[in-house]
Amino acid sequence: MAEAPAQDAQNQFAIQKIYIKDLSFETPNSPHIFMEKWEPEVNLQLSNSTQVLNEGTHEVTLTLTVTAKVKEKTAYLVEVQQAGIFSIQGFPEDQIGQLIGSYCPNTLFPYAREAVSDLVTRGGFPQLLLAPINFEALYRQHLEQAQQEGDGAAQH
Repeated sequence: MAEAPAQDAQNQFAIQKIYIKDLSFETPNSPHIFMEKWEPEVNLQLSNSTQVLNEGTHEVTLTLTVTAKVKEKTAYLVEVQQAGIFSIQGFPEDQIGQLIGSYCPNTLFPYAREAVSDLVTRGGFPQLLLAPINFEALYRQHLEQAQQEGDGAAQH
């Protein structure tokens, strides 16, 4: 798990609120899907977005979309938008990017994972436990990809 950002007299990081922004659960092939042998193929799509609410206050939204299929039939589709409002002040711009792109999603993920698991279970399916995600590695990969695309554009 990512370490908490360093706190000094100038740098301030605080979680103001964590909440579900949007929630969706669909079982398009029920009740017939319950008669199938439960050998699902599960696909997870992940994204995050940010919005500046005012100077030093950011909303970060982590979106998880989970699709489970059995024999090409969709058993369920879950989408959770887990959001948080974070106060981030006094950090250099590159550190703010890292906080928003890595630390904040890492903070939100356990809440989103719990919501997905709860919805799947309430929908009548076996519990789904999503594996932890290394948001720091994803953020570094995103930066490297953006840099390569920038270098490629500069060469043309």
